[in-house]
Amino acid sequence: MSRRAVVGRKTKETEITVALELEGGDVCVNTGVGFFDHMLTALGFYAGFGLEISAQGDLYVDAHHTVEDVGIVLGQALAQALGDKAGIARFGAAFVPMDESLSRVVLDISSRPYLVYNAVMPQERIGDYDSCLTEEFFRALAVHGGLTLHAAGLYGSNAHHLTEAMFKALGLALKQAVAVTGQGATSTKGML
Repeated sequence: MSRRAVVGRKTKETEITVALELEGGDVCVNTGVGFFDHMLTALGFYAGFGLEISAQGDLYVDAHHTVEDVGIVLGQALAQALGDKAGIARFGAAFVPMDESLSRVVLDISSRPYLVYNAVMPQERIGDYDSCLTEEFFRALAVHGGLTLHAAGLYGSNAHHLTEAMFKALGLALKQAVAVTGQGATSTKGML
């Protein structure tokens, strides 16, 4: 069974292509935002995905449109690659420490998009990346991927560490949730 998708999106603000292979492969990311590339690479690696992301955006404004739109397209690719979601584990959860920081992500591939995000970032910027953009990415991913997603930076004094731990936890939780562990829908309703 092929669990892959290629999705593109072009607006007046961004042009993005995402190729996603749930069964693995290379990870190659180029968004023009260095720290965000680092985070997406970690996400793909820890999820065990093959992931290629190419994005061009209006970075002369700031990175907001690029980060949010990558979340939209990655969410669409995830939903497309999962198809009818038959046999997936559905739920995933992970805690990831990074030095003084600890982050947690819990998710349900439920087709009921919802984000609960609780992370206070000690620094407003991480390189050329605004710390507040992580919430925008997670929201776009949740809405367009059909995820109930709870993400928390539990504690830490370094925004880089908190954010990186959160992206790694997201990858680990997705790896659990997309794993095929049975047949049919993982729901008492008979469908997801």
